Order: sequence, then C-alpha cells, then structure tokens
Amino acid sequence: MKSNTTSIVINVSDKIYLRDPEMTDLGRKIISHSIHLIDELGFEEFTFKKLATRIESTEASIYRYFENKHNLLVYIVSWYWSWLDYQIDYETHNVTDQKEKLKIALHTLINAMLKDNQMPYMSEGALHRIVIREAPKAYHTKHVDEENKYGFFRSYKTLCKRLGSIMLEYAPAYPFAHALSSTILESINHQVYFAQHLPSLTEIKVLNKDYEQVLQYVEHLVFGLLD
Repeated sequence: MKSNTTSIVINVSDKIYLRDPEMTDLGRKIISHSIHLIDELGFEEFTFKKLATRIESTEASIYRYFENKHNLLVYIVSWYWSWLDYQIDYETHNVTDQKEKLKIALHTLINAMLKDNQMPYMSEGALHRIVIREAPKAYHTKHVDEENKYGFFRSYKTLCKRLGSIMLEYAPAYPFAHALSSTILESINHQVYFAQHLPSLTEIKVLNKDYEQVLQYVEHLVFGLLD
C-alpha cells in the first residue's frame, strides 16, 4: 500500500483486500470512517451496514473492497504495524550506537501513539486505541494458520523482525530475540490496556497520555535480559 504522500510508503499485504482501498476516494473513505466507527463502537458492534450508513454508501460497495469485517480489521491493524515499522526505521536509520538505537526503537514504539495527523485521512490516535483493544482479534481466530499462509500478518512479523534484529545488534549472543520482540510488542499494549481498564493488574499508570512508566517497564524488561 502506498500513501498519497511522496515520502512515506506503508505496505500492507494485498491478500487482505479484494480491491486496494488506497487507490480510490471511496476506499480511503471506507478506511477513514471504519477507524472512527470501530473506535467509537468496538469491533463486535461494528458492521458494514453501520459503516455504509456513515459513509452514505451501500454495503455492496464495501464488500467490493473487503470480504468481511475481519479482513477489514486485519487491514487496519496491519497498516498500523507497518506504520510503526516505518517510524522505527526512520528514527534509527543513522544511529550507530547499538544501545541508543534499541532505546530509540522502544521509545518510538511507545510514543508513536502520541503522534497524529501525519498521514492523510488516517487518525493514528484512533488506530492505536483500536490496536490496544482489538488487535488480538485479528489473529486469535480459527483460520489463523490459513490466513498466515496468505500473508495476512506479514506487517506484524516484519515489525517483530526489525525489533528483534536491533536487539541482536546490541546483544548478538541472546538466543530469544524474536520471542522477546513479540513479547514486548504485546506487553506494551497489554500494560496500557490494564492501566486504563484493569488497574489492579499492573503498577503502571497512564494519565493524560503520559506513557513514561510504560517505557520504563519495557526498558527494564529488555535491558534486564540483554545486559
């Protein structure tokens, strides 16, 4: 998937959609409004019928882009994972100190949620809230193995691989870099969710978009294992 800016390219597997929503005004409208509607209603209450009403179109027009709402969710969270991957690549590109590079990568993962309005028609803040609440539903399904074969989760695996590679640059002998990278990605979302909704499950506080304690926790995990 290519953005309609000249400087940023966000890649999402073309197996997820029937027609690339990036290529038409209606497709971009579907993505933009589905993000806001899922953010408002939650994935369970979200339907193509409600989306069609919101965009003043028809369900049939939406089905020309996505086979079902599950695939639409996979597309949305895949876009976010690819956007994070781009952010890490951009922020660490010229960093030669390996510890500093890893710190920047972790900081970028957490503070990317504070960025918004960087991409046309995308609300990165709403995207992040969807990822926090809904992302596991993209791959915790009966058909995960089949979808994986078709590349549905390529964006997530690419992000994990990039973080794992940065970890290995810092600690080449560490045997579980990719396991740690996926654990960190999940842990960030879990701890934010727990802090916001199930606070007895964590000591971490998230107030007024201050994620400093999340960053401290993640650095404690990573460098506690790698150093």
